[in-house]
Amino acid sequence: MTAAMTSSVWNDGGAGVSIYWAVAETALGSMLLAATDKGICRLSFDENESTLKRRFPNATLLRKGGSLAALIDGAVFAIQNPRQMPQLPLDIGGTDFQMAVWRALLQIPAGETRNYAEIAAAVGKPDAVRAAGSANGANPVSVLIPCHRVIRSDGGLGGYAYGLERKRRLLAWESGQDGLFSV
Repeated sequence: MTAAMTSSVWNDGGAGVSIYWAVAETALGSMLLAATDKGICRLSFDENESTLKRRFPNATLLRKGGSLAALIDGAVFAIQNPRQMPQLPLDIGGTDFQMAVWRALLQIPAGETRNYAEIAAAVGKPDAVRAAGSANGANPVSVLIPCHRVIRSDGGLGGYAYGLERKRRLLAWESGQDGLFSV
């Protein structure tokens, strides 16, 4: 994971940053992908330009352009081939704790899950289970940082910003139990 955008830029709503964006259809529905010249800064579902404007109110938003087409192709490939995740450049920022949680999420293999307590322990803060959950939920690049692979200690799915049905489908596909992408 590359974290090119500093937290101060994120805290300032992307001031001075140009962000290219587009919406593409995937097997999981409408995907918004946004990127700076350094990498992907947002991958979400069922969002649009107005959502991006709220997240980055001080950035210059540009429809398409840059290397966006290649990044979209890579993101679609990542969704359809979770066991062959491509190395895509990320331009994200967060607190040190959030970044540690996101690095821990990247260590969860496709087809496996971890619970929030395991993630908290993995980052050396075993008492910070709720904070680990919050950091998981703040992930700006869904699927590429696999926050959907984190479940509750009791085995329940917990939450997912893009709906539990989408999370259920992702987990089933990754574990080989669903023909999500079968034609």
